[in-house]
Amino acid sequence: MIDHLDEAVIPTGFDVPVEPLRRAAHYTGEQGCIAEARSFAALFLDQLRTEWCARIDERVEGAVLLVVSELVTNADRHSNGPYILELVGTDSAVTVSVYDSSSALPRIFPRNPERIGRHGLEIVHALAEQVSVERVPVGKRVRAVLPLSEAAQG
Repeated sequence: MIDHLDEAVIPTGFDVPVEPLRRAAHYTGEQGCIAEARSFAALFLDQLRTEWCARIDERVEGAVLLVVSELVTNADRHSNGPYILELVGTDSAVTVSVYDSSSALPRIFPRNPERIGRHGLEIVHALAEQVSVERVPVGKRVRAVLPLSEAAQG
């Protein structure tokens, strides 16, 4: 157990390893799925605040919700089937993963402020500490790790 006293963390001798908070949601691509995914992520962040005592300010929350929006939008537009949003969090970071049925890997385009659209991965790379893409047996997984403290974001 850990007691919090005036912002200080005090170990009390009962500390045990704890699994990160993990939640997943399945979406079919029907209208409204992107908004549902953002709501799901907002509830996840509230739960992370409660269960992990995570400090998540408005800027970091906005970054997580924007990354969820961009990754879910990409899955919605570029896959031919359902997709899964998985969120994993601790008091220091949130990992956003989206699994979809397309094996085509996403492309990041060079910066071009005159281009309309196709800025999603550029935004994700700007907000996340790490971004990875890998093929999985039924498609691909796009994963972004966002630190919860602004100091860690640089």
